[in-house]
Amino acid sequence: MTAQVTYQNKPWLKHYQPGVPEKPKYENMCLPDFLDRTASRFPNKAALDFQGYKLSFAHLKNMVDRFATCLHNFGVRKGDAVAILLPNVIPCVAAYYAIERLGAIAVMNNPLYSDRELNHQLNDSGSKVLITVDLLVKRMVALRPKTKVKQIVYTSIGDYLPFPKNLLFPLVGKKKGLAADVAPAEDLYRWKDLIAKTAPNPPKATLTFDDVAMYQYTGGTTGVSKGAILTHGNLSKQVQQVAAWFPHVDHNNVALGALPFFHVFGLSSVMNMAIYYGWTIILIPKPQPDQLIEAIKKTKPTFAALVPTMYIGILQHPEAGSIDMSSIDNMFSGSAPLPVEVIKEFETRTKGIIVEGFGLTESSPTTHVNPCGEGSLRKVGSIGVPICDTECRIVDLNDGKTDVPVGESGELLIRGPQVMKGYLNRPEATAETLADGWLHTGDIAKMDDDGYFYIIDRKKDMVISGGYNIYPRDIEEIYYEHPKVAEATAIGIPHPTRGETVKVFIVLRQGETATQEEMIAYCADKLAKYKWPTEIEFRKELPKTNVGKILRKELRAEEEKKRQK
Repeated sequence: MTAQVTYQNKPWLKHYQPGVPEKPKYENMCLPDFLDRTASRFPNKAALDFQGYKLSFAHLKNMVDRFATCLHNFGVRKGDAVAILLPNVIPCVAAYYAIERLGAIAVMNNPLYSDRELNHQLNDSGSKVLITVDLLVKRMVALRPKTKVKQIVYTSIGDYLPFPKNLLFPLVGKKKGLAADVAPAEDLYRWKDLIAKTAPNPPKATLTFDDVAMYQYTGGTTGVSKGAILTHGNLSKQVQQVAAWFPHVDHNNVALGALPFFHVFGLSSVMNMAIYYGWTIILIPKPQPDQLIEAIKKTKPTFAALVPTMYIGILQHPEAGSIDMSSIDNMFSGSAPLPVEVIKEFETRTKGIIVEGFGLTESSPTTHVNPCGEGSLRKVGSIGVPICDTECRIVDLNDGKTDVPVGESGELLIRGPQVMKGYLNRPEATAETLADGWLHTGDIAKMDDDGYFYIIDRKKDMVISGGYNIYPRDIEEIYYEHPKVAEATAIGIPHPTRGETVKVFIVLRQGETATQEEMIAYCADKLAKYKWPTEIEFRKELPKTNVGKILRKELRAEEEKKRQK
């Protein structure tokens, strides 16, 4: 007779591949220490590759030290917040590590955010310095008086390019919208000028795992963006947890740097992992299908961490069937559920293997990954099992405390060293999210007898129709199987008798046409009748965050406005 499966007896441990420990032996090293060690081991190896311009680890460390000295000269001290508003370019990586080196607090911001959103994050964080790109300088100089920002440092897409691109850029950059003239202003500095004239002699800051390393703002998909307080311990241990998960990985990797580093997924899973190991990062500031295809063809990456929209974009690219992706040993998907049909199609057409995982801003972010070593059990559609030194439970949706039986759905709770300290300036939200020592994720999930977890949906996205719980992802999976559908998402809308009913937004594949009646009828033999959508709306595109999460929040807001008219 087999023992009863419970969350407490961690059934997932038996599926760890050989060499993966239940708990890593953590090194007492912070992120800047990893950079120093890697620069010492591989000084001449390319750390960053931007459009063919390569910066070695030794030169990256030198740039980091110069900019850390510069920040210190600006008056930045340990515990001060410094904001970065950049795409994936060389100064983004160097500025981040310079801030960490001083013991200051990095605040990563999305360059596509509106002034209103940036004003909130700059003021909430109390940022004193801002590093941005020339294209945004005019706006940021105008916004500065409303914030505590004093100095603004700017770089350009064309600052680090190989010959002859460096000669051509001044001629074509502005015409293509890749560069802008910058008018002189008080306390406004050019990155390259500062780096050239500042010595690489930053003061030595004593860092501990308890010190705050960054304020990482949530994507705002379910409300106002909140600043997750991540410590040096959170970030260092997260890197070491993931490194322990891949015991056979070494420094001989080339990573596709397509995930934006201003998002915690790209920051931890690509940027910090590459610095830790000594990988070369291929920087892609605009991860659109054309740029992704071009980077894969030219650089032959061995590691690719992407989000669902990137996988879908590659699949729909005219060259998808012919591109050689054989160089890629490992592919990772996270940030949003990857439809099963997309996984199957991608793996069929590319022969690559996608390993799904899961994480949150509040957990630095990775908490779950599918085992991927030889002989490992990888379950398509599952987010995998908890990674090293991570505990998980599924609890009742109503009381948030009682464990539900294995196999039943409830809210996913997580505990581990990667979980944030709390939310900045939000004690009530912190108390609600970090209750009883567990991170309450707001995600509806279930665990099977093997200890593999499945995300059903966001708790706030669940639709209740006539007393039945409907999970939008169940409906979306069905539509992703439709040959005419490129993307689909479902939301709840008011219904006079059921309370709520389902509306589906669909993006059709190029050249396809369809009707609402056709798409509703498609569900007839695939879903219980109470799950059938009552409305279909066709769109050219769906609103998304920069990391590919479809913003159901915006779609719901649009529906609300329609009803108020």
